[in-house]
Amino acid sequence: MRLVNEIFYSLQGEGVHTGVPMVFVRFSGCNLTCPFCDTQHQSGVRMSDAGIVEEIMRYSRSHWIVLTGGEPSLSIDESFIRYLKDATGMKIAIETNGTHRLPEGIDWVTLSPKGGLAPELEYPEDKIAICHADEIKVVDVGQDLSPYFEFKCRKPHTVMCLQPCYVDDPEIYSANLSSTVTRVESDPRWRLSLQTHRYLGIR
Repeated sequence: MRLVNEIFYSLQGEGVHTGVPMVFVRFSGCNLTCPFCDTQHQSGVRMSDAGIVEEIMRYSRSHWIVLTGGEPSLSIDESFIRYLKDATGMKIAIETNGTHRLPEGIDWVTLSPKGGLAPELEYPEDKIAICHADEIKVVDVGQDLSPYFEFKCRKPHTVMCLQPCYVDDPEIYSANLSSTVTRVESDPRWRLSLQTHRYLGIR
């Protein structure tokens, strides 16, 4: 049994796959306590693998499943990934903080490193446990961005996405957005990522 916070169907709001319809499986729990976390993932219900698949298949028109959280790597293993792929025929993506190794068989890995974004979190280059990332998505809070290009999991194909830090205050968020746009313009190795689901009013 796995502790699942929610399963829902929506458009991917961030990063490389922005706008792509996906089934989101949000697991409960995380190994980090980040003060800037905007996801309510603490609660959940215990679900069997068959129950998870049954819920996913309500949205069988989708081609993608996204494992997210919390920190989904705490809740999955290789047998679960194989079962998901065999039972649904869908591709599997994951959004992870990268601090735990991932099982084989995942089709797209989005690393969202959390270190360096708050005083109590160490910089993440010595904490990343995954072997590769297809996408590195960084929340911009004015930190030095150069260490993200040193990650061992970064490969020649890895897409680097920089995302403004969202806050409820429109004036502060506008300033954050402007700053991030300027940083991307000044270093084209980055691609701007926006939380488009907020603009669209969807999950």
